[in-house]
Amino acid sequence: SQNSLFLYLDNTLLPWNKDSIDEKLKNWINECSSSGIKLCIVSNNKPRRIKDCAKKLNIPAVSGVIKPRKKAFLKALKILNMNPEQVAVVGDQIFTDILGAKRLGLFAILVEPLNENEFFGTKLIRIIEKIVIKKLKDPI
Repeated sequence: SQNSLFLYLDNTLLPWNKDSIDEKLKNWINECSSSGIKLCIVSNNKPRRIKDCAKKLNIPAVSGVIKPRKKAFLKALKILNMNPEQVAVVGDQIFTDILGAKRLGLFAILVEPLNENEFFGTKLIRIIEKIVIKKLKDPI
């Protein structure tokens, strides 16, 4: 059966609010596609930016995401014609990206943010995330 990745845009695929796509990212997208992995961008950034990035990468996208709600993931599942057990979500934020994926029972992959530049509110949440990550890494 085929598998899919739902990818957050900001600080997961691209640095926050940047839209220059390098060859390394294009090559990775092409490798995934040629391996039969379906990709879809999921983002709460400006719809025009999301659409432009998706077009440059030649993959579908879902915008208007209210994290960590399920609606965007359900829409992405429908676009790619996938079942939840066939999908992994890749994101850089625990309380939005990862929590959103887990609320729908999707496999979640937490990655390090690409860049320290980000929305002010996200910077505040990162402080709490660091505490949670430290607790998860520490042995009981």
